[in-house]
Amino acid sequence: MSDLIIEKLIVLGMGAETPAIILNSDSKGLVAARDRTTADKLSANGIEKVVLIGEKITLAEGAPDWQDQLRSVIPLSREKLFVYYVTPMQPLGLDLFAAELARLSNRVEWMNGTAVTTDLPTLADENLEGALQTVDVLALLENDYPVFSPALPVLIHIAGVKVNKDRFSRMLVQVYPPDHTIFALSARLDSKLPWRGIELTSLVSCIDFVSVLYIPPVATDSSLESFMQVIARLRAPDGCPWDRKQTHNSLRPYLLEEAYEALEQLDNNNMEGLREELGDLLLQIALHSQIASETNSFTITQVLQQINRKIVSRHPHVFGEVYVNDDKDVVQNWEKLKEIERAGNGKAEGNGLLDGIPQILPALSQAQSIQERAARVGFDWPEITPVLAKVLEELQEVNDARDERERAHELGDLLFAVVNLVRWYKVDAESALRYTNTKFRRRFAHIEAEAKKAGRELQKMTLEEMDALWEASKKLDEH
Repeated sequence: MSDLIIEKLIVLGMGAETPAIILNSDSKGLVAARDRTTADKLSANGIEKVVLIGEKITLAEGAPDWQDQLRSVIPLSREKLFVYYVTPMQPLGLDLFAAELARLSNRVEWMNGTAVTTDLPTLADENLEGALQTVDVLALLENDYPVFSPALPVLIHIAGVKVNKDRFSRMLVQVYPPDHTIFALSARLDSKLPWRGIELTSLVSCIDFVSVLYIPPVATDSSLESFMQVIARLRAPDGCPWDRKQTHNSLRPYLLEEAYEALEQLDNNNMEGLREELGDLLLQIALHSQIASETNSFTITQVLQQINRKIVSRHPHVFGEVYVNDDKDVVQNWEKLKEIERAGNGKAEGNGLLDGIPQILPALSQAQSIQERAARVGFDWPEITPVLAKVLEELQEVNDARDERERAHELGDLLFAVVNLVRWYKVDAESALRYTNTKFRRRFAHIEAEAKKAGRELQKMTLEEMDALWEASKKLDEH
């Protein structure tokens, strides 16, 4: 859209004076309106032949980009075309239709009028607190997640745009509870109740008749920004003495501990516990980022930006034009992209495929990661039969070992082969062993409890007696 096709564009807010400005102008230009309500108001004030931009744009899947469609709305045959574009949005610069028309214009004038949405719902007064986000729904059309903060109120201008109702609602419920009360401004001129309070789940049924949405904040503590303010306050000169003395090194054990506590809640399928532990893990990320920002090393913004760009660049089949058949293609392509990144960073020389696997990982996880990396480039058996055979071979070599040193090495090989078998069954070795550890602890605790009931000491019980209690404890696994 680099060619200029409009000599002069005048963007106006829809106010009482707007029709007079157009009618009294010396230029006979094309008059365009964003939505039906604005067009009807202009027509009612004597302005004929208003081009309704919204009705000319198709947003269905497979349709051309709305920017290309907007260009086709403007008649190309007229020389020195003057366009009056009228919008209900305020400020005018938030209207993406207006911004796109401006890019097609040689000269642009912005003339603010009194917009329809100046009057907010009564509830807004207690939620504004000096901040109001305003968004054109055009900026959200392809989004699966809101790009605005749920901790602040937001106005979403829908006028003149027919959105995908299901996708739009799914996007909002990513951050707002289904029963969250939102306010819809009617697009109808004859509406007696312009602002109507509805639950978010009801939006799908009425969005076609909505001009603007006002969404009150969930809570002031519901955004990453508000959380980082808490962390910065803790680290401030008059903040918490304990938090102020922490360093990257002093926080190391907490980072590891919180990661394992989150894994434990996953193993227990405890979603409430997982929510809490993920928060504790986020606390560690926030603290490290805040400490780094204080020494000008990096900021939380740079952390987010770097992982954002990395994920997008490594998923060209989602964000680009690359085609993949299945998840195996995705993994192989991922490794190729990482190799390109390493070369671009000057890290390719001397760095092998396995060098990115942290040595600090638990041995089981490290073994599985090593095997997965090798398998991505084809270093793997084609079927599971030789994998099983390798486990039996290593077991025999343990039995044939000549001394303790050799036996220890062979036991390591056996464990590595077993991990490979676990990988072939698409099971996480670390999680599988943790599950068995938990099961053993539960069963052994049953033996201890039953022995205590009988007034027996474990040390004085026979193996047969303990084994009988062990077999009885297996029934607990069924509950």
